[in-house]
Amino acid sequence: MDASSSLTVRIKAHARALGFDLVGIAPARPPEHWTFFLDWVAQGFAGEMGYLERNLERRGDPAQVLPGVRSILCVGMNYNTGEEGTGSGLKGRIARYARGDDYHEVLKDRLFRLLDFIRAEGGPEVEGRVYVDTGPVLEREVAARAGVGWFGKHTGLIHKRAGSWLLLGEILLTAELDYDTPALDHCGTCTRCIDACPTGAILEPYVLDSRKCISYLTIEVKGAIPVEMRAQMGDWVFGCDVCQEVCPWNRKAPATEEGAFTAREGLEAPDLVELLKMDQATFGVRFKGSPIKRTKRRGLLRNAAVAMGNSGDRRAVPALVEALSDGEPLVRGHAAWALGRLGGEEARGALEAALSREGDAEARGEIERALEAMVDRRRIKMAKTSLDKDILEEINKLGIEDQHRVLTFVRSLAGPTLKGISGKELLQFSGFIDKKDLQEMEEAIEKGCEQVNLDEW
Repeated sequence: MDASSSLTVRIKAHARALGFDLVGIAPARPPEHWTFFLDWVAQGFAGEMGYLERNLERRGDPAQVLPGVRSILCVGMNYNTGEEGTGSGLKGRIARYARGDDYHEVLKDRLFRLLDFIRAEGGPEVEGRVYVDTGPVLEREVAARAGVGWFGKHTGLIHKRAGSWLLLGEILLTAELDYDTPALDHCGTCTRCIDACPTGAILEPYVLDSRKCISYLTIEVKGAIPVEMRAQMGDWVFGCDVCQEVCPWNRKAPATEEGAFTAREGLEAPDLVELLKMDQATFGVRFKGSPIKRTKRRGLLRNAAVAMGNSGDRRAVPALVEALSDGEPLVRGHAAWALGRLGGEEARGALEAALSREGDAEARGEIERALEAMVDRRRIKMAKTSLDKDILEEINKLGIEDQHRVLTFVRSLAGPTLKGISGKELLQFSGFIDKKDLQEMEEAIEKGCEQVNLDEW
Protein backbone atom coordinates (compact mmCIF):
# COMPACT_ATOMS: atom_id res chain seq x y z
CA MET A 1 0.00 0.00 0.00
CA ASP A 2 1.50 3.32 -1.06
CA ALA A 3 1.56 6.46 1.08
CA SER A 4 -1.60 8.05 -0.37
CA SER A 5 -3.59 4.82 0.02
CA SER A 6 -2.40 4.39 3.59
CA LEU A 7 -3.31 7.98 4.45
CA THR A 8 -6.74 7.55 2.83
CA VAL A 9 -7.50 4.47 4.93
CA ARG A 10 -6.46 6.21 8.16
CA ILE A 11 -8.50 9.34 7.32
CA LYS A 12 -11.65 7.33 6.64
CA ALA A 13 -11.26 5.33 9.82
CA HIS A 14 -10.83 8.47 11.88
CA ALA A 15 -13.83 10.10 10.18
CA ARG A 16 -16.02 7.18 11.23
CA ALA A 17 -14.58 7.30 14.73
CA LEU A 18 -15.67 10.96 14.90
CA GLY A 19 -19.26 9.90 14.20
CA PHE A 20 -19.59 10.38 10.44
CA ASP A 21 -21.74 7.62 8.96
CA LEU A 22 -20.48 7.97 5.40
CA VAL A 23 -17.18 9.16 3.97
CA GLY A 24 -15.88 9.38 0.42
CA ILE A 25 -13.23 11.22 -1.56
CA ALA A 26 -13.50 12.84 -4.98
CA PRO A 27 -10.92 14.55 -7.21
CA ALA A 28 -10.97 18.34 -6.93
CA ARG A 29 -12.16 19.38 -10.35
CA PRO A 30 -14.86 21.71 -11.72
CA PRO A 31 -18.45 20.45 -11.32
CA GLU A 32 -19.67 18.15 -14.06
CA HIS A 33 -23.13 19.72 -13.91
CA TRP A 34 -21.98 23.32 -13.83
CA THR A 35 -24.01 24.32 -16.90
CA PHE A 36 -27.12 22.77 -15.37
CA PHE A 37 -26.59 24.80 -12.20
CA LEU A 38 -26.14 28.05 -14.13
CA ASP A 39 -29.30 27.37 -16.15
CA TRP A 40 -31.21 26.59 -12.96
CA VAL A 41 -30.18 29.89 -11.42
CA ALA A 42 -30.88 31.79 -14.65
CA GLN A 43 -34.48 30.48 -14.69
CA GLY A 44 -35.06 32.03 -11.29
CA PHE A 45 -35.47 28.72 -9.47
CA ALA A 46 -33.18 29.91 -6.67
CA GLY A 47 -35.73 32.55 -5.69
CA GLU A 48 -34.41 34.94 -3.05
CA MET A 49 -31.30 32.85 -2.38
CA GLY A 50 -29.00 35.43 -3.93
CA TYR A 51 -25.94 33.92 -2.27
CA LEU A 52 -26.09 31.13 -4.85
CA GLU A 53 -25.31 33.68 -7.54
CA ARG A 54 -22.33 35.14 -5.71
CA ASN A 55 -18.76 33.91 -6.11
CA LEU A 56 -19.62 31.88 -9.18
CA GLU A 57 -15.98 31.67 -10.26
CA ARG A 58 -15.13 30.08 -6.90
CA ARG A 59 -18.16 27.81 -6.89
CA GLY A 60 -17.26 26.60 -10.36
CA ASP A 61 -13.61 25.81 -9.64
CA PRO A 62 -12.28 24.40 -6.33
CA ALA A 63 -8.82 25.76 -7.19
CA GLN A 64 -10.26 29.27 -6.83
CA VAL A 65 -11.21 28.39 -3.25
CA LEU A 66 -7.99 26.61 -2.25
CA PRO A 67 -4.97 26.96 -4.56
CA GLY A 68 -3.29 23.60 -5.06
CA VAL A 69 -6.38 21.63 -4.04
CA ARG A 70 -6.26 18.01 -5.18
CA SER A 71 -8.93 16.15 -3.22
CA ILE A 72 -12.35 16.82 -1.70
CA LEU A 73 -13.31 14.69 1.28
CA CYS A 74 -17.07 14.36 1.71
CA VAL A 75 -18.87 13.12 4.81
CA GLY A 76 -22.48 12.28 5.52
CA MET A 77 -24.15 12.15 8.92
CA ASN A 78 -27.48 10.45 9.50
CA TYR A 79 -30.06 12.63 11.27
CA ASN A 80 -33.04 10.27 11.05
CA THR A 81 -34.63 10.35 14.48
CA GLY A 82 -37.47 8.12 13.36
CA GLU A 83 -40.06 10.53 14.69
CA GLU A 84 -43.13 11.31 12.64
CA GLY A 85 -43.70 14.73 14.14
CA THR A 86 -47.49 14.50 14.24
CA GLY A 87 -49.95 15.36 16.94
CA SER A 88 -53.59 16.14 17.61
CA GLY A 89 -55.10 19.57 17.88
CA LEU A 90 -53.33 22.76 16.89
CA LYS A 91 -49.93 21.24 16.19
CA GLY A 92 -47.32 22.09 13.59
CA ARG A 93 -44.52 20.15 11.96
CA ILE A 94 -40.80 20.80 11.82
CA ALA A 95 -38.39 19.05 9.47
CA ARG A 96 -36.48 16.33 11.31
CA TYR A 97 -33.06 17.88 10.82
CA ALA A 98 -34.16 21.02 12.69
CA ARG A 99 -35.63 19.44 15.82
CA GLY A 100 -32.31 19.06 17.59
CA ASP A 101 -29.08 21.05 17.72
CA ASP A 102 -27.76 23.07 14.79
CA TYR A 103 -26.13 20.60 12.42
CA HIS A 104 -23.76 23.26 11.11
CA GLU A 105 -22.00 23.38 14.46
CA VAL A 106 -22.18 19.62 15.03
CA LEU A 107 -20.54 18.77 11.70
CA LYS A 108 -18.16 21.70 11.53
CA ASP A 109 -16.60 20.97 14.91
CA ARG A 110 -15.84 17.39 13.90
CA LEU A 111 -14.62 18.33 10.45
CA PHE A 112 -12.07 20.70 11.97
CA ARG A 113 -10.95 17.89 14.26
CA LEU A 114 -10.67 15.63 11.23
CA LEU A 115 -8.63 18.28 9.42
CA ASP A 116 -6.26 18.46 12.40
CA PHE A 117 -5.83 14.70 12.18
CA ILE A 118 -5.13 14.87 8.44
CA ARG A 119 -2.47 17.52 8.95
CA ALA A 120 -0.87 15.49 11.72
CA GLU A 121 -0.83 12.37 9.55
CA GLY A 122 -0.11 13.95 6.17
CA GLY A 123 2.40 16.58 7.19
CA PRO A 124 2.30 20.32 7.94
CA GLU A 125 2.30 21.16 4.22
CA VAL A 126 -1.27 19.84 3.87
CA GLU A 127 -3.80 22.66 3.66
CA GLY A 128 -7.54 22.37 3.93
CA ARG A 129 -10.84 24.27 3.93
CA VAL A 130 -13.90 23.07 5.87
CA TYR A 131 -17.46 23.69 4.68
CA VAL A 132 -20.91 22.70 5.92
CA ASP A 133 -23.73 23.84 3.68
CA THR A 134 -22.51 27.42 3.39
CA GLY A 135 -19.35 27.35 1.25
CA PRO A 136 -18.83 27.78 -2.50
CA VAL A 137 -19.17 24.04 -3.11
CA LEU A 138 -21.89 22.14 -5.00
CA GLU A 139 -21.91 19.62 -2.21
CA ARG A 140 -24.41 17.09 -3.54
CA GLU A 141 -22.57 16.75 -6.84
CA VAL A 142 -19.24 16.36 -5.06
CA ALA A 143 -20.76 13.81 -2.67
CA ALA A 144 -22.13 11.82 -5.61
CA ARG A 145 -18.70 11.80 -7.27
CA ALA A 146 -17.21 10.69 -3.94
CA GLY A 147 -19.59 7.71 -3.79
CA VAL A 148 -21.48 8.98 -0.73
CA GLY A 149 -24.81 8.69 -2.55
CA TRP A 150 -26.63 9.63 -5.73
CA PHE A 151 -28.51 12.78 -6.68
CA GLY A 152 -32.17 11.82 -6.23
CA LYS A 153 -35.14 13.01 -8.24
CA HIS A 154 -36.17 15.16 -5.25
CA THR A 155 -32.67 16.75 -5.61
CA GLY A 156 -31.49 15.38 -2.27
CA LEU A 157 -28.68 12.86 -1.87
CA ILE A 158 -29.69 9.21 -1.40
CA HIS A 159 -27.64 6.30 -0.10
CA LYS A 160 -28.75 2.69 -0.49
CA ARG A 161 -28.49 1.85 3.21
CA ALA A 162 -28.75 5.25 4.90
CA GLY A 163 -31.54 6.65 2.72
CA SER A 164 -31.72 10.41 2.28
CA TRP A 165 -31.76 11.59 5.91
CA LEU A 166 -28.23 12.90 5.43
CA LEU A 167 -26.34 16.05 6.36
CA LEU A 168 -23.25 16.76 4.28
CA GLY A 169 -19.89 18.39 4.90
CA GLU A 170 -16.65 18.76 2.95
CA ILE A 171 -12.95 19.34 3.41
CA LEU A 172 -10.96 20.64 0.43
CA LEU A 173 -7.41 19.28 0.69
CA THR A 174 -4.10 19.86 -1.06
CA ALA A 175 -3.16 16.23 -0.31
CA GLU A 176 -3.60 13.62 -3.03
CA LEU A 177 -5.74 10.74 -1.79
CA ASP A 178 -7.38 7.65 -3.29
CA TYR A 179 -10.68 8.50 -4.95
CA ASP A 180 -13.92 6.57 -4.60
CA THR A 181 -16.13 5.34 -7.41
CA PRO A 182 -19.04 7.71 -8.14
CA ALA A 183 -22.45 6.49 -6.97
CA LEU A 184 -24.95 5.22 -9.53
CA ASP A 185 -28.52 6.50 -9.74
CA HIS A 186 -31.02 4.00 -8.30
CA CYS A 187 -34.22 6.06 -8.50
CA GLY A 188 -35.35 4.10 -11.53
CA THR A 189 -38.88 4.87 -12.72
CA CYS A 190 -40.09 5.93 -9.26
CA THR A 191 -41.81 9.33 -9.09
CA ARG A 192 -43.22 9.20 -5.57
CA CYS A 193 -41.42 12.34 -4.41
CA ILE A 194 -42.67 14.27 -7.43
CA ASP A 195 -46.23 13.05 -6.99
CA ALA A 196 -46.32 13.71 -3.24
CA CYS A 197 -44.92 17.26 -3.19
CA PRO A 198 -47.75 19.42 -1.77
CA THR A 199 -46.84 22.44 -3.90
CA GLY A 200 -45.60 20.81 -7.10
CA ALA A 201 -42.12 22.19 -6.49
CA ILE A 202 -40.37 19.25 -8.19
CA LEU A 203 -41.08 20.24 -11.76
CA GLU A 204 -39.52 17.13 -13.24
CA PRO A 205 -36.92 14.61 -12.09
CA TYR A 206 -33.90 16.42 -10.61
CA VAL A 207 -35.39 19.90 -11.13
CA LEU A 208 -36.69 21.82 -8.10
CA ASP A 209 -38.32 25.22 -8.25
CA SER A 210 -37.28 26.50 -4.84
CA ARG A 211 -39.90 29.23 -4.99
CA LYS A 212 -42.58 26.58 -4.56
CA CYS A 213 -40.76 24.46 -1.98
CA ILE A 214 -42.19 24.55 1.56
CA SER A 215 -38.68 24.47 3.02
CA TYR A 216 -37.79 27.57 1.02
CA LEU A 217 -41.06 29.32 1.86
CA THR A 218 -40.74 28.74 5.61
CA ILE A 219 -37.00 29.48 5.88
CA GLU A 220 -35.54 31.42 2.97
CA VAL A 221 -38.40 33.86 2.33
CA LYS A 222 -37.90 36.73 4.74
CA GLY A 223 -41.01 38.74 3.96
CA ALA A 224 -44.58 37.80 3.16
CA ILE A 225 -45.20 34.28 1.88
CA PRO A 226 -46.93 34.47 -1.53
CA VAL A 227 -50.67 34.23 -0.92
CA GLU A 228 -51.15 31.54 -3.55
CA MET A 229 -48.70 29.23 -1.75
CA ARG A 230 -50.01 29.50 1.81
CA ALA A 231 -52.89 27.02 1.71
CA GLN A 232 -50.58 24.37 0.23
CA MET A 233 -48.13 24.62 3.13
CA GLY A 234 -50.36 22.68 5.49
CA ASP A 235 -49.01 22.52 9.04
CA TRP A 236 -45.29 22.88 8.26
CA VAL A 237 -43.70 25.71 10.26
CA PHE A 238 -40.02 25.07 9.49
CA GLY A 239 -38.88 22.99 6.54
CA CYS A 240 -40.66 20.01 5.01
CA ASP A 241 -39.97 16.26 4.84
CA VAL A 242 -42.72 15.06 2.49
CA CYS A 243 -40.47 14.08 -0.44
CA GLN A 244 -38.23 12.11 1.92
CA GLU A 245 -41.08 10.48 3.84
CA VAL A 246 -42.40 8.86 0.65
CA CYS A 247 -39.00 7.80 -0.72
CA PRO A 248 -38.76 3.98 -0.83
CA TRP A 249 -35.08 4.16 0.10
CA ASN A 250 -36.07 5.57 3.49
CA ARG A 251 -38.32 2.66 4.47
CA LYS A 252 -35.49 0.84 6.20
CA ALA A 253 -33.22 3.80 6.85
CA PRO A 254 -31.53 3.36 10.25
CA ALA A 255 -32.12 5.74 13.12
CA THR A 256 -29.30 8.11 13.97
CA GLU A 257 -26.99 7.38 16.88
CA GLU A 258 -26.09 11.06 17.20
CA GLY A 259 -27.63 12.48 20.36
CA ALA A 260 -27.30 16.08 19.14
CA PHE A 261 -30.08 15.44 16.60
CA THR A 262 -32.58 14.15 19.17
CA ALA A 263 -35.67 16.34 19.10
CA ARG A 264 -35.81 19.00 21.76
CA GLU A 265 -38.83 18.98 24.02
CA GLY A 266 -41.95 20.11 22.21
CA LEU A 267 -40.44 20.18 18.72
CA GLU A 268 -41.70 16.84 17.41
CA ALA A 269 -45.17 18.36 17.13
CA PRO A 270 -44.94 21.98 18.34
CA ASP A 271 -47.98 23.69 19.82
CA LEU A 272 -48.95 26.41 17.35
CA VAL A 273 -50.59 28.62 19.96
CA GLU A 274 -47.42 28.55 22.07
CA LEU A 275 -45.32 29.45 19.05
CA LEU A 276 -47.55 32.34 18.10
CA LYS A 277 -47.45 33.76 21.63
CA MET A 278 -43.66 33.68 22.00
CA ASP A 279 -41.94 36.98 22.70
CA GLN A 280 -38.39 37.68 21.54
CA ALA A 281 -36.78 36.64 24.84
CA THR A 282 -38.61 33.30 24.87
CA PHE A 283 -37.72 32.67 21.24
CA GLY A 284 -34.04 33.40 21.89
CA VAL A 285 -33.85 31.01 24.85
CA ARG A 286 -35.90 28.20 23.32
CA PHE A 287 -34.04 28.12 20.01
CA LYS A 288 -30.52 28.88 21.13
CA GLY A 289 -28.19 26.58 19.19
CA SER A 290 -31.05 25.45 16.94
CA PRO A 291 -31.36 25.74 13.15
CA ILE A 292 -34.78 27.30 13.72
CA LYS A 293 -33.16 30.47 15.00
CA ARG A 294 -32.29 31.24 11.40
CA THR A 295 -35.84 32.18 10.49
CA LYS A 296 -36.00 34.66 13.39
CA ARG A 297 -39.02 35.15 15.60
CA ARG A 298 -41.08 37.01 13.03
CA GLY A 299 -40.54 34.30 10.44
CA LEU A 300 -41.49 31.45 12.75
CA LEU A 301 -44.60 33.25 14.02
CA ARG A 302 -45.54 34.05 10.42
CA ASN A 303 -45.29 30.33 9.61
CA ALA A 304 -47.27 29.37 12.70
CA ALA A 305 -50.08 31.74 11.70
CA VAL A 306 -50.28 30.17 8.24
CA ALA A 307 -50.42 26.67 9.75
CA MET A 308 -53.22 27.79 12.07
CA GLY A 309 -55.15 29.18 9.14
CA ASN A 310 -54.76 25.87 7.36
CA SER A 311 -55.90 23.88 10.40
CA GLY A 312 -59.59 24.63 9.89
CA ASP A 313 -59.80 24.76 13.69
CA ARG A 314 -61.48 27.87 15.04
CA ARG A 315 -59.95 27.28 18.44
CA ALA A 316 -57.00 29.09 16.87
CA VAL A 317 -59.00 32.32 16.53
CA PRO A 318 -58.27 33.87 19.98
CA ALA A 319 -54.51 33.48 19.57
CA LEU A 320 -54.66 34.86 16.03
CA VAL A 321 -56.75 37.81 17.22
CA GLU A 322 -54.07 38.54 19.82
CA ALA A 323 -51.42 38.33 17.09
CA LEU A 324 -53.16 41.18 15.24
CA SER A 325 -51.49 43.40 17.86
CA ASP A 326 -48.00 41.89 17.51
CA GLY A 327 -45.14 44.34 17.10
CA GLU A 328 -44.16 42.81 13.74
CA PRO A 329 -46.28 43.83 10.71
CA LEU A 330 -45.32 40.52 9.07
CA VAL A 331 -46.91 38.58 11.91
CA ARG A 332 -50.01 40.79 11.98
CA GLY A 333 -50.53 40.37 8.25
CA HIS A 334 -50.31 36.58 8.26
CA ALA A 335 -52.52 36.36 11.34
CA ALA A 336 -55.10 38.36 9.39
CA TRP A 337 -54.86 35.93 6.47
CA ALA A 338 -55.38 33.00 8.84
CA LEU A 339 -58.43 34.63 10.43
CA GLY A 340 -59.90 35.30 7.03
CA ARG A 341 -59.40 31.65 6.12
CA LEU A 342 -60.96 30.34 9.34
CA GLY A 343 -63.88 32.75 9.23
CA GLY A 344 -66.56 33.32 11.85
CA GLU A 345 -68.01 36.36 13.59
CA GLU A 346 -65.21 36.65 16.14
CA ALA A 347 -62.62 36.68 13.38
CA ARG A 348 -64.54 39.23 11.34
CA GLY A 349 -65.01 41.58 14.28
CA ALA A 350 -61.32 41.40 15.17
CA LEU A 351 -60.28 42.08 11.58
CA GLU A 352 -62.57 45.09 11.30
CA ALA A 353 -61.19 46.50 14.55
CA ALA A 354 -57.60 45.86 13.43
CA LEU A 355 -58.23 47.55 10.10
CA SER A 356 -59.22 50.78 11.83
CA ARG A 357 -55.89 51.01 13.65
CA GLU A 358 -53.40 49.32 11.29
CA GLY A 359 -50.74 51.73 10.06
CA ASP A 360 -48.54 49.40 8.02
CA ALA A 361 -49.54 49.29 4.34
CA GLU A 362 -48.77 45.61 3.78
CA ALA A 363 -50.47 44.44 6.95
CA ARG A 364 -53.46 46.63 6.15
CA GLY A 365 -53.69 45.06 2.70
CA GLU A 366 -53.68 41.58 4.29
CA ILE A 367 -56.55 42.58 6.58
CA GLU A 368 -58.60 44.02 3.73
CA ARG A 369 -58.11 40.90 1.61
CA ALA A 370 -59.04 38.68 4.55
CA LEU A 371 -62.31 40.55 5.05
CA GLU A 372 -63.08 40.39 1.33
CA ALA A 373 -62.45 36.63 1.32
CA MET A 374 -64.91 36.17 4.19
CA VAL A 375 -67.59 38.13 2.33
CA ASP A 376 -67.03 36.11 -0.85
CA ARG A 377 -67.34 32.81 0.99
CA ARG A 378 -70.57 33.91 2.64
CA ARG A 379 -72.07 34.80 -0.74
CA ILE A 380 -71.04 31.46 -2.21
CA LYS A 381 -72.47 29.58 0.78
CA MET A 382 -75.81 31.35 0.37
CA ALA A 383 -75.83 30.57 -3.34
CA LYS A 384 -75.07 26.91 -2.65
CA THR A 385 -77.94 26.59 -0.17
CA SER A 386 -80.43 27.90 -2.72
CA LEU A 387 -79.00 25.82 -5.53
CA ASP A 388 -79.07 22.62 -3.47
CA LYS A 389 -82.86 22.71 -3.28
CA ASP A 390 -83.13 23.30 -7.01
CA ILE A 391 -80.80 20.41 -7.88
CA LEU A 392 -82.48 17.97 -5.48
CA GLU A 393 -85.86 18.66 -7.03
CA GLU A 394 -84.48 17.73 -10.44
CA ILE A 395 -82.70 14.64 -9.05
CA ASN A 396 -85.97 13.42 -7.49
CA LYS A 397 -87.60 13.51 -10.93
CA LEU A 398 -84.96 11.09 -12.22
CA GLY A 399 -85.64 8.52 -9.50
CA ILE A 400 -82.02 8.26 -8.38
CA GLU A 401 -81.67 6.87 -4.86
CA ASP A 402 -78.16 8.08 -3.94
CA GLN A 403 -79.03 11.75 -4.15
CA HIS A 404 -76.08 12.96 -2.08
CA ARG A 405 -73.53 11.52 -4.49
CA VAL A 406 -75.25 13.03 -7.50
CA LEU A 407 -75.51 16.37 -5.75
CA THR A 408 -71.82 16.27 -4.87
CA PHE A 409 -70.75 15.59 -8.43
CA VAL A 410 -73.13 17.99 -10.11
CA ARG A 411 -72.33 20.81 -7.67
CA SER A 412 -68.61 20.39 -8.37
CA LEU A 413 -69.25 21.27 -12.00
CA ALA A 414 -70.80 24.60 -11.13
CA GLY A 415 -67.54 26.38 -10.49
CA PRO A 416 -66.86 28.85 -7.70
CA THR A 417 -69.39 31.57 -8.57
CA LEU A 418 -72.63 29.61 -9.15
CA LYS A 419 -74.14 32.67 -10.82
CA GLY A 420 -77.18 32.30 -13.04
CA ILE A 421 -77.20 28.49 -13.01
CA SER A 422 -80.29 26.42 -12.33
CA GLY A 423 -80.39 22.87 -11.05
CA LYS A 424 -81.87 21.64 -14.31
CA GLU A 425 -79.12 23.32 -16.34
CA LEU A 426 -76.48 21.71 -14.17
CA LEU A 427 -78.00 18.27 -14.62
CA GLN A 428 -78.17 18.79 -18.37
CA PHE A 429 -74.56 19.88 -18.39
CA SER A 430 -73.64 16.78 -16.38
CA GLY A 431 -75.35 14.51 -18.90
CA PHE A 432 -77.87 13.05 -16.46
CA ILE A 433 -81.13 14.68 -17.51
CA ASP A 434 -82.35 12.46 -20.33
CA LYS A 435 -80.74 9.13 -19.51
CA LYS A 436 -83.26 6.28 -19.29
CA ASP A 437 -80.89 3.55 -18.19
CA LEU A 438 -80.39 4.05 -14.44
CA GLN A 439 -77.47 1.59 -14.35
CA GLU A 440 -75.65 3.57 -17.01
CA MET A 441 -76.44 6.73 -15.07
CA GLU A 442 -75.04 5.24 -11.85
CA GLU A 443 -71.84 4.27 -13.65
CA ALA A 444 -71.48 7.81 -14.94
CA ILE A 445 -72.08 9.15 -11.44
CA GLU A 446 -69.52 6.73 -9.99
CA LYS A 447 -66.92 7.84 -12.51
CA GLY A 448 -67.70 11.49 -11.91
CA CYS A 449 -67.57 11.28 -8.13
CA GLU A 450 -64.12 9.74 -8.30
CA GLN A 451 -62.89 13.02 -9.74
CA VAL A 452 -64.17 15.32 -7.02
CA ASN A 453 -63.65 15.77 -3.31
CA LEU A 454 -66.87 14.54 -1.69
CA ASP A 455 -66.11 16.38 1.55
CA GLU A 456 -65.48 19.72 -0.10
CA TRP A 457 -69.15 20.49 -0.35
